[in-house]
Amino acid sequence: AQLGRLSSGHLVEATRADLVAEYIGQTAHRVRTVVERALGGVLFIDEAYTLAGTGGDQRDFGHEAVAELLRLMEEHRSDLVVIVAGYGAEMERFLASNPGLASRFPKRLHFPDYSVDELLAIFEQMADQAGFTLADGVLGQVRARLAAEPRGPSFGNARMVRNLLGAAIARQ
Repeated sequence: AQLGRLSSGHLVEATRADLVAEYIGQTAHRVRTVVERALGGVLFIDEAYTLAGTGGDQRDFGHEAVAELLRLMEEHRSDLVVIVAGYGAEMERFLASNPGLASRFPKRLHFPDYSVDELLAIFEQMADQAGFTLADGVLGQVRARLAAEPRGPSFGNARMVRNLLGAAIARQ
């Protein structure tokens, strides 16, 4: 809104569950409802690659959601920003799943995984926010655990740290 591009600048977050219905004819309505809430602002679709479906399953209405989303993006291009997010390889497949997708998302940002030091800082902050004081030696053990964690394409970053803290609390 401050740049004069959008009328309000609010954020609406959506996932596949918000956009894709279980029955024929309901998906387009769901997409329209979400887009209408986002008009004047930003629609952020997390794990957008899940809309691409699982191949040729005709019972999957993700393709219908994508088609309706593309139509509405074009119709409201002057007052709507759509951001799609997800893991790199899956997002490339998603953008290739419909001929109109890639051209509507010309800018792509890659966020690298957090470093061990950044993950350790997140762990400390989460523990503090949960009301825990870490005993001597805990951070060294957490650092070693974080350094040993495999960094595959679905590495969880802060989610992995949250799960690590949750497991530590459960064992306490």
